[in-house]
Amino acid sequence: MAEDERLGYLTPLQRFGATVRDVRTGRKITQKHLGTYAGYSEAYVSKVEKGTMKPSQRFAEKCDCVFQTRGMFVRLLGDIERDDNPSWFVPYLEREREASRVLDFSTTSIMGIFQTEEYAHAVFRAGHPRESAEFIHTKVGARLRRRDILTQDNRPLVWVVLHEACLRTVVGGTAVMAAQLDHLVLSAESPSVDFQVVPFSVGAAAAHVPAFTLLTFGEDPSVVYSDDPQGGRLYQQPETVALFSEHYDRLRSHALAPTDSLTFIDKIRKEYLS
Repeated sequence: MAEDERLGYLTPLQRFGATVRDVRTGRKITQKHLGTYAGYSEAYVSKVEKGTMKPSQRFAEKCDCVFQTRGMFVRLLGDIERDDNPSWFVPYLEREREASRVLDFSTTSIMGIFQTEEYAHAVFRAGHPRESAEFIHTKVGARLRRRDILTQDNRPLVWVVLHEACLRTVVGGTAVMAAQLDHLVLSAESPSVDFQVVPFSVGAAAAHVPAFTLLTFGEDPSVVYSDDPQGGRLYQQPETVALFSEHYDRLRSHALAPTDSLTFIDKIRKEYLS
């Protein structure tokens, strides 16, 4: 038993695992049987119960289904996300999972869900130069888990408009950038992912617009997330959403076509390797 658990304190990750273990044993279900039902290995279930592995959204949903706990494990997973991410970013993450379309404009860095581990590590290390390696590792892990939306059953259409500065800003060194751009090209093979690049030559047409993400839904009103001095904010006012939607349409009209954008990205990737 971990020291924190002996002292009566559980982190959200440990609490999720302990609850899975308690409910599972109470219903006389083995780790193997739970893993088989959820589509995971017995070792995966064991690591989750020990609090050493972050459970996926799918695993939480399967636990709620097999245990008939009416969303309890999905809510516990939300507690983990809130513990791993800054409070101002959690509302966006919750809506991102529900969106039917994720429309992003990135100005100086690659969108989080498409960052490689090495790129994300370099970003967080630069932003938190005095934090521990464990702190950075936790932040990177939370960012990488956002990729889950790209493989979920109801995955959204993701369309990212990248300013050329995202591709030219050397994050983590040239080798990291080459691998990062290669990851973008591979990601675009998914039918639900598109990239467009706004080249420097476009000038002011892109320079006056801040980075933002527009989320659209099947029935709910669209929302916009954009950075502010406090970290970030989710905007729901119809006038604000309409303004950013117009910005997005104009940015796409100035950007290179998707196929040309991939050629452009690959060209810069090769420059990093030379």
